[in-house]
Amino acid sequence: MKATGIVRRIDDLGRIVIPKEIRKTMRIREGDALEIFTSSEGEVVFKKYSPVGEMAGFVGRYAEVLSRLSGLPALICDRDHVVAAAGVPKKDLLQRRISASLEQLTDARKSYSRERGAAPLQPAEGCEAVCVSYPILSDSDVTGSVMLLGEQPPTEVQTKLTQAAASFLGKQMES
Repeated sequence: MKATGIVRRIDDLGRIVIPKEIRKTMRIREGDALEIFTSSEGEVVFKKYSPVGEMAGFVGRYAEVLSRLSGLPALICDRDHVVAAAGVPKKDLLQRRISASLEQLTDARKSYSRERGAAPLQPAEGCEAVCVSYPILSDSDVTGSVMLLGEQPPTEVQTKLTQAAASFLGKQMES
């Protein structure tokens, strides 16, 4: 674990403030869920909770099916990282941090569809451009996004497949 040199005291209600520098670096926002667990060395560890990440095996298989049906590479991300990839080398993309532009788009609950001549949207550094993207909404919270990658604008079928995938994954997380 990396030492930060920052010390905080617990208040009388058992609360502790996570320093702004750490929140910014780790992209921890107000309302984010954190998992709290202990290590065998007596450390208390805070980890960002990702409902999409909890379903990594399932969303990985879902990405494979989506890629096969659409004919394009598919990515499924939580609010911070790529969780599943299909049709592209996984080792290069899994757990890679998403781009700031994709993060803003997802947080705004907006879908994206590439248009001819428009500037490409990069999902992560060194990754092919996004063709179409839809946010995953679960219990009215944004939990991530589903996207297809490609240089051309999406077909109507590719758009509907991506939209259905995002909707289905959101419903899966609610149950």
